[in-house]
Amino acid sequence: MRIARFSIDGNVGYGVVEGDASVEGGPVLDIIKGIPYGDFELSGTKVPLDKVRLLPPVLPSKVVAIGRNYAEHAAELGNEVPEVPVAFFKPSTSVVGPADPVVYPSFSQELHHEAELAVVIGRMCREVPRERVKDVILGYTCANDVTARDVQQREKQWARAKGFDSACPLGPWIETELDPADLAITCTVNGETRQSGRTSQMLRPVEDLIVHITEAMTLLPGDVVLTGTPAGVGPLHDGDEVAVTIEGIGTLTNKVIKRG
Repeated sequence: MRIARFSIDGNVGYGVVEGDASVEGGPVLDIIKGIPYGDFELSGTKVPLDKVRLLPPVLPSKVVAIGRNYAEHAAELGNEVPEVPVAFFKPSTSVVGPADPVVYPSFSQELHHEAELAVVIGRMCREVPRERVKDVILGYTCANDVTARDVQQREKQWARAKGFDSACPLGPWIETELDPADLAITCTVNGETRQSGRTSQMLRPVEDLIVHITEAMTLLPGDVVLTGTPAGVGPLHDGDEVAVTIEGIGTLTNKVIKRG
């Protein structure tokens, strides 16, 4: 099931995406009554997908991201593979949706893309045992952990480098029926493939990451966990169109613009 968050005529809601581009009339949204956490009902009111604006699929209280979870990515930046997961935060204000712009921060000269599988939490959870991880996950979406690489290297901690406004595109929707163990993940910039990997290359799979994070903190419905990026990260410039595609989910596309 694909769950999207959308806006139409000034109203914001959630809907289930039905059909695809090959179906006559294209995909539609069956609007959800309420919110998609726990049991929910479909209203039966259907709207063509191309008549709505897709929003970030969730508004998380926090985004917990994992760095250096692919060995080749750690190596390409001259880093060792960490003994334990490297966790950091991206604030809720960094989240944007599909087709929203990534605004190049004024304090950086080197912006990079990082294509990632994002885990969306479906229920409040703390100290989750590995065998129960699937029970707390609503689904998965595409993410771009946009990074001001020069700032990350200069400041040694990552709050500004990875937390600036628009640094966390998410979307286009949440796929609830997906095995994340071995999915193709790619990133293109202006149609050129920059990153191409598989989630099976993660040093630590989704289950281990959720266990590690929830040892320390409570995750709330709608919170997002970013699982790391494969090798191939590289620069973004004003006017670039960057697209993250994950097998079984879809494509998240954003354009880079300069502020002002």
